Order: sequence, then C-alpha cells, then structure tokens
Amino acid sequence: MLIDTHAHVNFLQYKNDGDEVVKRSLDEGTWMINVGSEKDTSRRAVEYANRYETGVFAAIGLHPIQLWAQEIEEKENGEIVKFTIPAEEFNEEYYANLAGQEKVVAIGEIGLDYYRNASAKELQQTVFIKQLELAIKFKKPILVHCREAHDDLHKIFKEWISTGKSLPGGVLHSFSGTMDQAQAYLDMGFYLGFNGIITFARDYDEVIKTMPFDRILVETDCPYLTPVPLRGKRNEPSYVRHVAQKIAELRGVSFEEVAEATTKNAKGLFKI
Repeated sequence: MLIDTHAHVNFLQYKNDGDEVVKRSLDEGTWMINVGSEKDTSRRAVEYANRYETGVFAAIGLHPIQLWAQEIEEKENGEIVKFTIPAEEFNEEYYANLAGQEKVVAIGEIGLDYYRNASAKELQQTVFIKQLELAIKFKKPILVHCREAHDDLHKIFKEWISTGKSLPGGVLHSFSGTMDQAQAYLDMGFYLGFNGIITFARDYDEVIKTMPFDRILVETDCPYLTPVPLRGKRNEPSYVRHVAQKIAELRGVSFEEVAEATTKNAKGLFKI
C-alpha cells in the first residue's frame, strides 16, 4: 500500500475521467489526498473524498499563485486553449466551512511562491498566515508550497513560535530546499514530501539518504511532474510507486520498507 499525499485529480485535466483514475489507483493499492488550490478545486477535492468510503481524502486552501490574475495556456484535444484565471481574495468563511468537513485532513496547498511573482511578497505572506491560523483553529496539518521563498517561510515560522504559539505541523510539499533548510524544517517538526522530480534530478539525493525515515512522504503532484519512466504522460496517483522505488534505491532499502514507512508516516500526520 502507498499513499499519494499530494494529488490533484480534482483539477480540470481529469474532468472526463477523474473517477476512473481514482478507481484505478485504489485498485492498485494507492490511497490519495486530493489538494485544492482555490475555491473550486478545494470544493471538488471534498466532493471526490465524499464519493469514496475509504482511500480518498481532501485538503483545502488558497495557493499563493491564485492571488493574482493569470493568462493560462492548456492543451485540450490537440489544441491550445487560452483562458484567464482571475485573482482570488481569501474568504475565511468559505474555507472554514470546507475545513470542518470530516474527509478534510489538511489545509493546503498554501505557502509562498516568489518564482512566479516576487512583487506580491507581502500579500502572499498575509494570506499564508491567515491560513496558518485556520489550520490551528481546525487542528489540521498544513501542506506547504514554497518556491524561492524558504528564507521568508522560515522567518514566518520562527516568529510564530517566538510568540508562544505552536505550529500545526505538516509537510513541505515537493521539497526544493537545501540540506540546511531541510534540517530547519525537520527541527520544527515538519515532514518533507518528494515526487517525480527525484526520478530525473539529483538535487535532493543527499536529503533523502540522510533524513529521518519517519519524516518522509511520497506524492505525485499529479497531473504534473510525471516520474521516469512515464515522462510525457499525464501523471496520476498510482504512479507514486516510481517515487517510492527511487527512495528505496537512494536509501538502500526495499520498496516494501519505503511503502510501509511512508504509509505509516502519512496515516500518523493526517490522522487517516
């Protein structure tokens, strides 16, 4: 058994066959947490979770890149389709209503992304802190997106702790930091999540080899970041087995050991 701790089957890339993808993954022994990035995808994550008795869970939250309007290009039926995603303001009442539902196991995907918009730092930090407070209120761990913003993220966490408040716990999704940054998050009680990137990049080998086995999680971030040997295909939760296999190779242990450890870690963190 494996648990894909960060999937997006609730995204439009699966609008025609999402339930087929979910059932295929469950049949292959892979559970999943579908993660929201704004109002609609958060709502759909909950809807997917509620359709299945077991094995499908939800996380809800407002992703930092949803805070400003964007022009998006997607390939659909062989053609490029262009559309605009409007900026979204954080609606605490809306997300609180979702957060209280039984199958919601985390607040996320939330965080900071300076790669796409470094000019919106203050806005991103303000919205992130509001969602951090939401996680504390509902006693949920957080799924953290961080891109080129580790210094500010770490500063927010340190300032939070300095006021005497406890962090909600959670995972640095698609971890992309240095060994020192990894250790800082681990020292704060966080888990680190790895996906298909590790099958085609060597940047995080040392972190994976040396970090505590009881703090590592596997994910796909599907439909993105498809692992080797399936590059070029749309990603899906069942492909998380290739991530687990790479971790086994790097740590010099069996696939079964990685599956057992990461499943135990996910069940403990998300209380599933």
